[in-house]
Amino acid sequence: MKAFVITIEDNQKSMEAAFRCIKSAEKYGLHVEHHWATTPKDNPHLILHTKGIQPSFFHERYSRPENCMAAFLSHHALWEKSVKENETIVIFEHDAIVTGEVPVDTSFDGCMTFSKPSYGKFNTPIQLGVDGLVQKPYFGGAHGYMVNPEGAKKIISKAKTHGGPTDVFLNIENFPFLQEYYPWVCMAVDSFTTIQREAGIQAKHNYKEGYKIIDA
Repeated sequence: MKAFVITIEDNQKSMEAAFRCIKSAEKYGLHVEHHWATTPKDNPHLILHTKGIQPSFFHERYSRPENCMAAFLSHHALWEKSVKENETIVIFEHDAIVTGEVPVDTSFDGCMTFSKPSYGKFNTPIQLGVDGLVQKPYFGGAHGYMVNPEGAKKIISKAKTHGGPTDVFLNIENFPFLQEYYPWVCMAVDSFTTIQREAGIQAKHNYKEGYKIIDA
């Protein structure tokens, strides 16, 4: 079991947030390494084409397309790593905070979130431990979840026909096997975004005056 936090290497805010994530995980005995993010500078259009994924999947009103593509590719690289190394991987985004023991020894069916949704309305599970996805029909943020090699293979394959913003792409229509662990042991503590437009940040639970939209 390996754990990574997606980090934009040359972005001070991302680095600071990722170090905070790493420190929060250490309190609960989880070692987290940096995974250097794909950014718009890396030509995500071209990378998507090489993987057979249509860039048009990422044009929507809430996100800046190039940034959304790059964020997706950062996750995609870790799904590929899970398959290549035949290992379950824990994935954090840089704004994640670990608030409890991550269930690394718990069995799950392919892909499981253990994180509190970071935006919009959501449902709270009533069952402890592993259950089907309850919070929303999709992940309410991709800031903390885990994937095993079998799940990663299915997710990579589906991306070629149904790719899109990572959290919404991870939905129960695409992947009926998605699961959720409760009580949640991760949350997003965000004061900036490298992905969304103004329309995309107003539903965030941490949105307030001074919330920044920054370049990646």
